[in-house]
Amino acid sequence: MKYRIMIIEDDISIAELLSSHIEKYGYESMIVDNFENVMLNYHEFQPHLVLIDINLPKYDGYVWCKEIRKISTCPIIFITAREGKMDQIMALENGADDYITKPFFYEIVIAKIKSHIRRCYGIYVTPIQERKIELNGLILYPERLEITFNKNKIILTKKEAILAEVFMKKYPNVVSREILLNKLWDDINFVEENTLNVNVTRLRKRLIELSIENAIEPVRGIGYRLNITWRNE
Repeated sequence: MKYRIMIIEDDISIAELLSSHIEKYGYESMIVDNFENVMLNYHEFQPHLVLIDINLPKYDGYVWCKEIRKISTCPIIFITAREGKMDQIMALENGADDYITKPFFYEIVIAKIKSHIRRCYGIYVTPIQERKIELNGLILYPERLEITFNKNKIILTKKEAILAEVFMKKYPNVVSREILLNKLWDDINFVEENTLNVNVTRLRKRLIELSIENAIEPVRGIGYRLNITWRNE
């Protein structure tokens, strides 16, 4: 298998040298060329590991690290000239796995890449049993972002899958808005009140695609409850 490494670095000379060195070791590399929407490149390339700088055009590396962490657990290594302790702390708190300061030895970068790939995809990976949550014929596979009912299957977004898991685990209890907000976002202080309603509505519409009507009902002043009125045929 050829592992894919994405390079998010605006110094093209450094990016090209990294790319050349990485490919010598049998990896496939891609240099990001869209710093206004890094996630577009991410979705197209689907990397196994990301190398990222802090100082980038438009948004800094911390922003893109957080965005990647919303959808992926792939290793993220910061490579930057910023040596401050707070920079390293912020990188790790925003989801990074490692931190390398410039100037660096390419051999160290390769060693770090090999180490993280072994840990995530290779011989050090601990086999785990895939989770499956079942409720009255409705089956959710959280890691696959997949939900099935009566042999019908749909793929959910990450936030839809998180909501579905909470509702199914808490059934038949009402789930408060506060619990749902904390599950979906790290900092609820910057989330608009209507944002949760929008996400719940989206999940309700997705369940309609499985022929499950009125699956989530609002409970005034508290939150929402999964309303199981269907039967597994």
